Amino acid sequence: MPRTVRNAPERNRYELVEGEEVLGFADYHDRGDALVFPHTVIDPSQRGRGLGAILVRGALDDVRAQGRKVVPSCWFVAEFIGLHNDYQDLLAEPKG
Repeated sequence: MPRTVRNAPERNRYELVEGEEVLGFADYHDRGDALVFPHTVIDPSQRGRGLGAILVRGALDDVRAQGRKVVPSCWFVAEFIGLHNDYQDLLAEPKG
C-alpha cells in the first residue's frame, strides 16, 4: 500500500498515511504569510525507516505548491531544510 502525505487543516498538521493508518504527523500554525512547523512525530514502531523525511518532503512540497513559506521551529524540519538546498527558498523570517 502506498504511503502518502496529506494536509489535515482541521487538525493543523500534515499526516503521513498508509491506507488509513497515520504513521506520523507534522504540526503547523498558520501565521498568514507562512506555516510554522513546531513539532514532528513518527509512530515509535515505524522509526528508523526514513518516514520523517518522506513526511517533511511531502509537507514542504505542498507548501511550495501553495506559494507559501515555512518557519522550521521543529529541529527535524530545520535539519531537513539545512540538508536539502532545494528547500532553502521556502524559509521565512521568524517573527517576534
